[in-house]
Amino acid sequence: MTLISPLLLGTVRPVERPGAELRWSRFLPATSAEGPGLRAALWVQGCNVRCPGCFNPHLWAERGAAVDETTVLATRFVTDAVAAGAQGITLLGGEPFDQAAALATIAEAFRDAGLTVMTFSGYTLDLLTEWAGDRADIARLLAATDLLIDGPYLQDAPDSIRPWLGSTNQGIRALTPAYADEVARIEREGGRDRLEIRIHRDGRIDVNGWADTSALENLLHDLGPRQDRPRTKATAS
Repeated sequence: MTLISPLLLGTVRPVERPGAELRWSRFLPATSAEGPGLRAALWVQGCNVRCPGCFNPHLWAERGAAVDETTVLATRFVTDAVAAGAQGITLLGGEPFDQAAALATIAEAFRDAGLTVMTFSGYTLDLLTEWAGDRADIARLLAATDLLIDGPYLQDAPDSIRPWLGSTNQGIRALTPAYADEVARIEREGGRDRLEIRIHRDGRIDVNGWADTSALENLLHDLGPRQDRPRTKATAS
């Protein structure tokens, strides 16, 4: 097994992809664990950053994804989020900027509906801004993002003070005024993470939010394995 230096994680520019279709794994119309307030959350499938210790390694490979027309998904997701009373959407993965064109379409649809957009990325804001200079897809997704969590997850530098992110190197960036006051409050006072567990009638268990691996294993020990996985087994290419 080849170990990647933490200094190299998230430094390779993502390949530009067409945005007509989106590879995705899961959508929640409303959650309180994936950013400020009540939000929709969309997990995309595929990640080239692949941080060791990632909370969602099953979303690294592209195989196992649902693949659908982006504009159709955008309309559906906005409708479901509005009906659920969400104030915006959080884009997670996987890596949203590996599908920047498709996610920009989703984000712009939420913005057009008067909702906010939060995006997680294993790439740093500095690199994304640099790449956006000649990559319209990256520039569009950045422009449609109100709140950015940026930087690769480093399992040896856990952050126990700020919510939503996993390691101290990561940043919470207010790219618009929408959450500037909230970001300032977090940097001043910190905050708590939330973990949501949904147990379905058929016994399936879905988990979202943030917890370290040991805490999650202890929590689920008597409940059974996580089922928030793609229907087809994902294998790294």
